[in-house]
Amino acid sequence: MVKKADVVVENFRPDVKRRLGIDYPQLRKINPKLIYASISGFGQTGPYAVRPGFDQIAQGMGGLMSITGLPGQGPVRVGIPLADLSAGLFCALGILVALLEREKSKKGQYVATSLLEAQIFMLDFQGARWLIGGEVPGQAGNNHPTSIPTGVFKTADGHINIASTGSKIWARFCNAADATELMQRPEYETAAARSKHRDALNADMEKYTVKRTSAEWIELLNKAGVPCGPIYTIDQVYADPQVKHLGLAQPVKTKSKPTLRMARQPVSLSRTPSRFAAAPPELGEHTDAVLKEFGFKAKEIAALRRANAI
Repeated sequence: MVKKADVVVENFRPDVKRRLGIDYPQLRKINPKLIYASISGFGQTGPYAVRPGFDQIAQGMGGLMSITGLPGQGPVRVGIPLADLSAGLFCALGILVALLEREKSKKGQYVATSLLEAQIFMLDFQGARWLIGGEVPGQAGNNHPTSIPTGVFKTADGHINIASTGSKIWARFCNAADATELMQRPEYETAAARSKHRDALNADMEKYTVKRTSAEWIELLNKAGVPCGPIYTIDQVYADPQVKHLGLAQPVKTKSKPTLRMARQPVSLSRTPSRFAAAPPELGEHTDAVLKEFGFKAKEIAALRRANAI
């Protein structure tokens, strides 16, 4: 299979693939043009290389849990496997770069990333606050750490997100909310002052936001040019008219169900748009077909099954 493959992806601990004899140096001998990609917990070398990796471990070691949650709450994990997902995306990007480079060099190469590397890269400006400014970010809850006032505000029937950072947008909010008196207060006059008095400012803003429903505020503030939006449960996400318009949930026919709704790819290509070619396969459903494509005979496949190799 390696002779015909363009890419091999593995996510064993670094020592496992060498023990099995399927590491990059061995497979490169079979196919010099092979792109070989590895995703590990902590990297291919170093003091933690042989440790087993897990998304939540990476969230903790990568600093994410220290900046998630309410101030003083203690560490909080993010509700999705962010390290897993971002490591997969970065690995895919590395593979694409390697494939493009191969068009020029005619050579394969080794691509590697890890949950820890991906998670730390995803810290974005929070990491830069330490690397550049020497500042250790903490938990800020629903408040944006640096863009103030941005956060969650109560309404007459729930909560919404409002981002009114910057003098122009702050003024737009005050005018739209009939809260111009807030602009006159010295403690809210400048961005630095609003940052210093963030908690008091949020409380004063909520005195206005509780007077209208979430839907009323979203319509009013968007018309005024103030970024804002609802805070949905997952079922509400897929009921939103914009989400429906974008077709983010698509039906797929399956063997066991008439239709299965699945999330489509979040990127659109004009000439070669993505589509669901088939429903998610059952475990081992396509094993025989894949092996036949790579030249295995029926007797060889049967022997592999008897050996519990597949």
